[in-house]
Amino acid sequence: MSYYDIDAILTDAEQKKVPCKFELDVPELGYLDNNPSQPLKAGTSIGLPLWLAEPLALTSRSPNNPEDSSSSFVTLDLPPSLSNEVMSALKADPRAVPLRDQSHNFYGLGTRMLDVFEEAEICAILRRTFVTRAADIALHARKAGATEDMGVGAGEEFLRGLEEWERKLFRKAHEGAKGTKEWMERVKKY
Repeated sequence: MSYYDIDAILTDAEQKKVPCKFELDVPELGYLDNNPSQPLKAGTSIGLPLWLAEPLALTSRSPNNPEDSSSSFVTLDLPPSLSNEVMSALKADPRAVPLRDQSHNFYGLGTRMLDVFEEAEICAILRRTFVTRAADIALHARKAGATEDMGVGAGEEFLRGLEEWERKLFRKAHEGAKGTKEWMERVKKY
């Protein structure tokens, strides 16, 4: 991830809080748990912004033993958009879940969470979801390219459920279909 990656910045801004559990007592941070006069106790679960939670979860307290997972400052839980219910729904039918309702940058969030969690099943579900939905996206983009209506009626409803990566894919596929049509018309003239 690049510091200037717009998708990463938007993912961080959109994902307000990630559920975390502190693994150590932290003085002067009790206000995060609505207890300003006390330190933040080990075992306290609170929500932290993704930009803060990720480095705290990846940074090891003990440089001598980086393999010890209990040596990180916080333990992250998966955000609600990647919960078991959402993953089960995606396993059943990737087309039935409006990903934009889960997160505007659903795949970006999934990618960021896979940097922290080593979840092969979530990775497989996200990959299958993207591939399955990409076929539908390409079909709708071709139809939009054929009719020159990009987002009228059923197409508009389809676009509403797409998250940002899918919208970019739709735009590229639409531009490709439109460019192919224009090229074919030029070839027919000669």
